[in-house]
Amino acid sequence: MNAEGQLNMAIYSDTTLNEKDVLAQWGFTSQEITSLLWLRQWYQSGGSDRTIIVRHLEFLKMLVNSGDLEV
Repeated sequence: MNAEGQLNMAIYSDTTLNEKDVLAQWGFTSQEITSLLWLRQWYQSGGSDRTIIVRHLEFLKMLVNSGDLEV
């Protein structure tokens, strides 16, 4: 198995099927879903320098969930 396949398996093993389904329903491609899940994993396992970025991502998530920002 190549490195990308191993990364995808590692990322997806930490993610419930429901999250992937929701992202797919929102129109994200499988490559975009992989990228989003990888980014989330990367930011969650990062150091204190990630705080500002996580706040921006949480703000974007809130906008999408409230319908104020279309994906």
